[in-house]
Amino acid sequence: MFLTIIIFILVLSVLIFVHELGHFMTARRLGVRADEFGFGFPPRAIGFYKNKNGKWQRVVGSKTYESLEQSTDAKKIPALGSTIYSLNWLPIGGFVKIKGENGDGENDPDSFAAKKIWKRVIILAAGVIMNILLAWVIFSIGYMMGLPQATAELGSRAIISEQRVAVIDVLPGSPAENAGLKAGDLISRINGEAVATEIDVQKIIGIRGGQETEIIVSNNGEDKILKVTPAANLSGAEGRAAIGVSIMAAGTVRYPFFNAIWEGAKTTIWTLKEIFVAFGNLIGSLFHGQSVAADFAGPVGIANITGQAARLGLIYLLQLTALLSLNLAVINILPFPALDGGRIFFLLIERIKGKPVRRDVEAVIHNIGFMLLIVLIIFITYKDIVKLF
Repeated sequence: MFLTIIIFILVLSVLIFVHELGHFMTARRLGVRADEFGFGFPPRAIGFYKNKNGKWQRVVGSKTYESLEQSTDAKKIPALGSTIYSLNWLPIGGFVKIKGENGDGENDPDSFAAKKIWKRVIILAAGVIMNILLAWVIFSIGYMMGLPQATAELGSRAIISEQRVAVIDVLPGSPAENAGLKAGDLISRINGEAVATEIDVQKIIGIRGGQETEIIVSNNGEDKILKVTPAANLSGAEGRAAIGVSIMAAGTVRYPFFNAIWEGAKTTIWTLKEIFVAFGNLIGSLFHGQSVAADFAGPVGIANITGQAARLGLIYLLQLTALLSLNLAVINILPFPALDGGRIFFLLIERIKGKPVRRDVEAVIHNIGFMLLIVLIIFITYKDIVKLF
């Protein structure tokens, strides 16, 4: 459990840090001052910045950029446009403090509030873009190492190893369900014969109607032996005996360097599309009054999934990290108050109206959105904990 928590914190830290790095780099590139860029969350342990003489200075404690600017010690005054790079005591993710992000400093050329709308949109969207790029990098590295996936319709340069048959779905009340087969199981042998494709499984099962059959499967790295009796009257069996499962051939797929980068891009785009579709279905379910709580996972649920992936191996953990990075990107771009997408939405309103929404009104809306997000996280966390017990 302790190792699971540590791995979860590391994964979450990478995702948040990369997201904030996108905001930071883009802000600096577009001439906006970033007062502080920190790893972890305050309180600050230690920080460094360049003074007016171009020398690095150390800052300990909670001194702000503004207080350093007003220092009576000339050596401690930051250089124009300098940033405090800090390490903080709560080692989860990171943050960036951008000048004018709350609407102040409209007349200062290095303030976020003074920049044109398109520049502010780019700065706000940069975190999402960085999470997408991170997923692309991880998928590309994964394809260089070898990623577990379906082996149908692969490119000619794909190198396949450790191919087995994966169970995709189990028909309720079927012989497979009664025997204990579950979605995600990997079938390696049937009655002592190795199987690597759907046809291998169908050939053996198809002629064993009414006969007890031994199937060796693995899940989460553990092998188990199941006894199942194929039936000859299952729907869709086309005259053959069947056990009531949907299956597909899966294996570890690897590509040469440049092909891996291309396949990583394709996987990133496809996964991103599927996440958008899933969120669309969830939002649609809300309007139709359907229960959707089971489709969500909060911090506890994600930590549990992360632990399972870590136990399966590094490549599974990388795959999960890429998936979480894309989920974080999609969630943040949604036009919901307190999220990047919500702030971009207010900029679009400003573009249409020709003037910004009143700062106090926008602040209240973002605060309400933030509180709703906290309530949602607490609710989902409660559901996660109930599932564990």
